[in-house]
Amino acid sequence: MAASGVTSNGSERRSANFRPSTWDYNFVQSLRSGYWEERYMERVEKMKEELKDFICSEMPQVEKLEHIDAVQRLGLGYHFEVEIKKALQTIINGKTNRSGAFDDDLPATALLFRLLRQNGFNVEQGIFERFITEDVSNFKESLREDVQGLLSLYEASFCGFKGEAIIDEAKIFSSTCLENLKGYHIWAKKIDHALDMPVHWRPNRLEARWFMDMYEEDQCDRSNPILLDLAKLDFNIVQSVYRDEVSKLARWWVNLGLNKMDFCRDRLMEHYLWNALMIYEPQFGAFREMSTKITCMITLMDDVYDVFGSWEELQLLTKFIERWDISQIDKLPLTIRTCFLAMYNTTNEVGYWTMKEQGFNIIPYLHKLWVNQGKTWLEEAKWYHEGHKPTLKEYLNASVTSIGGHLVLLCSYFTTSDKLSKEILEYLCNIPNVMYCSSLILRLTNDLSTLSDELVRGDNFKSLHCYMNETGASEEATRQHIKSLVQDAWKQMNEDAFCYNPCPGPFRGACLNLARASQLFYQYGDGHGIPDRETKDNLKLILIQPILIKQ
Repeated sequence: MAASGVTSNGSERRSANFRPSTWDYNFVQSLRSGYWEERYMERVEKMKEELKDFICSEMPQVEKLEHIDAVQRLGLGYHFEVEIKKALQTIINGKTNRSGAFDDDLPATALLFRLLRQNGFNVEQGIFERFITEDVSNFKESLREDVQGLLSLYEASFCGFKGEAIIDEAKIFSSTCLENLKGYHIWAKKIDHALDMPVHWRPNRLEARWFMDMYEEDQCDRSNPILLDLAKLDFNIVQSVYRDEVSKLARWWVNLGLNKMDFCRDRLMEHYLWNALMIYEPQFGAFREMSTKITCMITLMDDVYDVFGSWEELQLLTKFIERWDISQIDKLPLTIRTCFLAMYNTTNEVGYWTMKEQGFNIIPYLHKLWVNQGKTWLEEAKWYHEGHKPTLKEYLNASVTSIGGHLVLLCSYFTTSDKLSKEILEYLCNIPNVMYCSSLILRLTNDLSTLSDELVRGDNFKSLHCYMNETGASEEATRQHIKSLVQDAWKQMNEDAFCYNPCPGPFRGACLNLARASQLFYQYGDGHGIPDRETKDNLKLILIQPILIKQ
């Protein structure tokens, strides 16, 4: 659908010159599953039973920790949540020293710390004190060449909370040592992988794909061949689920006709990837379907506000969002009317599904967050039209909402919970810290993907512009400051997600995983706006290319 080049007041419409989708929707609609045959499901169930017994069996504590870590990094943790928690509790109960550390074994202590925090157990940074209070200089010197210890300490340090000085020191020390070992060690692949992005920041599906190769290369006495076989087969089965889901979504998107809009980003596949990375377990297809649809609407409306609409049109559009009424929709220009109606109908479709499945009217809560979106989009448009340069604080007050993370995280609650609660929905609509920090990471990583020439052009404000304008800092110093804000947000979210999570279901994981997906999409540039680089390769790994397995 070609959009009119003139606004209702006669001025020329702007264009962001977004690149078209890199995907052929006929191909996407033709995707089919290949791993739902009964023989595959029978193999999975048999291997799962063997591995449940294995995880619960007697073995040295350090070996058990390594196996639990492998299970989770291979993408199989969701099959063995009960067994993993039981095994970790047994290890905690068996620790005789007060701190819970393994005597003289820092790598094992760091692994224990990371696994306990990631699995919701309370563990203090004091677990490391005995390693630094004796002879810290000798200890550091002995660790410099212990790559396994450095990697374990480095990975654990990303599970830290605000104010944990020991963890901060561990991160600086281990990362510096690993940087010095890059390219000169037999563990070079693992060092490069860790320094590129720590495992705590990596989306599970892509980490699983990489870790399978490492696990296979590292075949040793402690490796479990059944674990690797199950990981490969399970990955392909989950991929088959994704193929069916994205095929149906592509049909929905094409039927809406929004893929023909020439002023906005056509990013259905990328939207699906965001949501598949947020909640990857196969049983939560309803989340991926409903939330992908909502995400498509967020990007569509964001482009209306950022690029297409005039100031007068956007004021009127915001009033329609606030009233949530289409009775006088003809007052809007045709293209904006079409976009608003698509958002309105899609939201009501999600509301209908929730009413049918849960007997609960979710639309008032969705509407409340859409109103927040509209107001912050309008505020940002006002800055542009008036030439206002916001402070960093002023910018973040609006832009952490306008990027849309709050809406998607709300979807992660009501599409995955067994029973919805009015109290929890009110709590989520007030944006608790864990939601805010996740969205803040999304906002800041998006901003960091801005190229230097885009900063000079200044088409749309980003946090980097605001900080540079406000302080006069250089671009390099500004990027370092924004990266420090990302790290602080991770620390705060870690504490909120690991220690306090009143929401049942996968909501906690969704908050962490939205931030992880953000780190992935924007690591090497704008992988959402310009998705023909790493993003397309990641989509192929997740959706298109199965893993070769033994028949």
